Amino acid sequence: MCRWPPPVATEAKTFRLLLDADARLAAAAGGVVRYMADVAGLENGAAARLQSAVITACSEAFEHLTPDHPHLEITFTRFSDRMEVALSHQGEGSAAVGLDSIAGFAARIGGTNSNSGVFAGFDRVQYETHGGEAVTRLTKYLG
Repeated sequence: MCRWPPPVATEAKTFRLLLDADARLAAAAGGVVRYMADVAGLENGAAARLQSAVITACSEAFEHLTPDHPHLEITFTRFSDRMEVALSHQGEGSAAVGLDSIAGFAARIGGTNSNSGVFAGFDRVQYETHGGEAVTRLTKYLG
């Protein structure tokens, strides 16, 4: 009797980039999320929105980098039910990426909508700061 190997547990697939403030590198980060969206089976328009959102988020994050902390770390993780993109950078008193844009947008319309503006296409946007590090986490649920 031939036995196939037991099913393998679905593990997260992670890509990690450490970028200098360069628009060409932001485009590379957009390419990674585009690849992940294509592999997840998202339609072309949805994948393009995610790609554009990540490029814009990187470009905005570059404005928060300093000579003492010149790098943006981006972690792309693909789970069985979602994709997450975490943008983080060091710097005391540094704002999370997009927080000012989202706050301004919310003030204009009287509420929040994480699927508008800078992060169009993502279902959830989270911000946190800890130990001098600002993190913006973008989540797209699949299925």
